[in-house]
Amino acid sequence: MKLVGIAMLVVSSACLAEEPDSYQPAATNVWGAQYPRVDSNGRAQFRVKAPNATKVVVNFWSVPKLEMTKQPDGFWTVTSAPIVPGFHYYTLLIDGAEVTDLNSHTFFGGGKDASGIEIPEAGSTYYSIQDVPHGQVREIWYNSKVAGSWRRALVYTPPGYDVRTSERFPVLYLQHGGGEDETGWTKQGRANFILDNLIASGNCRPMIIVMAYGYARHAGRPAPDLTGKPFGSPEAMRAMEEMASAFEDDITQVLIPYIDSNFRTIPDRDHRAMAGLSMGGMQTFQVTFNHLDLFSYIGGFSGAAGPLVLGNEKLDAKTAYHGALADPAAFAKKVHLLWLGVGTEEPERMRVGLLRLHTSLLEAGIQHVFYESPGTSHEWQTWRRDLRDFAPRLFQQATQ
Repeated sequence: MKLVGIAMLVVSSACLAEEPDSYQPAATNVWGAQYPRVDSNGRAQFRVKAPNATKVVVNFWSVPKLEMTKQPDGFWTVTSAPIVPGFHYYTLLIDGAEVTDLNSHTFFGGGKDASGIEIPEAGSTYYSIQDVPHGQVREIWYNSKVAGSWRRALVYTPPGYDVRTSERFPVLYLQHGGGEDETGWTKQGRANFILDNLIASGNCRPMIIVMAYGYARHAGRPAPDLTGKPFGSPEAMRAMEEMASAFEDDITQVLIPYIDSNFRTIPDRDHRAMAGLSMGGMQTFQVTFNHLDLFSYIGGFSGAAGPLVLGNEKLDAKTAYHGALADPAAFAKKVHLLWLGVGTEEPERMRVGLLRLHTSLLEAGIQHVFYESPGTSHEWQTWRRDLRDFAPRLFQQATQ
């Protein structure tokens, strides 16, 4: 689920006439589109042609909507106050009908294709395209006996992968959140550019990243139904747990063997990591703690441990995950990194739950890293920062 933290006020449409040269087309626009536009202060201008409409609204998700003003030429316009930097989903409501903005590229989120706008973060280049060697993002399809269907994943290979043909690489399995898919980490999250820049600076070990489709069902079983089930509700959690179980079997029994057979990996637990955001964090904890024979690096970005985060109870280290945490010393020898991250402006229930999990791990003597992204909510800027902090910590203990 995506809750975007934007502090926003509507500015009069007359602002469209102010400082026209200070606004530039958003990086998320389609070719040649002049709107939406953003300025150096993070303000955004929208312009939509709907001459027969009676009401048009910019529908940012989970924040106040922006009502547009109709101009004599049939275009509707509005200018926002400064928006929190990062990527933000939106759609248009034209006389109540929800549609995408034809000026924007679409991004899969909330279970549908939606528009998006990128608000630059001043001084941040870690997720930008830089003049450094670049890796490649490849699309693969594999036939899953677990799901009884063909499934897609995206695979990032680091710069030089096709040249240094005798070299093998560690692998990070990196999962998207609820309502998104395997394209999220590259389209919205810019994971490939984050890794390119980290590797070029010498701050990160070259690695393969596998981004798998996070929804799964066992062959012959109906797909879990999340319709009308609020995120965090018992019904939604049960449905997500069913999907997580099927995904766990798919990734451990099918995808990992496929990746190890088709890419130059170092196929052991010391060179294999898994992390995920929101729903993907819950999946990560389930998969890794149940398969510590396969993974030694674990990351939860704004999500981990399912009911332990969304419920009210503390982690019982003696019983959780079949006793994987019962012996802190033994756990520390097996797991080279346990990492948790949260935005300081996350929804209260999520933030409190993750802080509770952090405190429970401290009290149990479980070594881990806890990172807080300042000023960001349950959104991609939090998770970009998470990956920037998490990736350099991977595979430092491991040697081939």
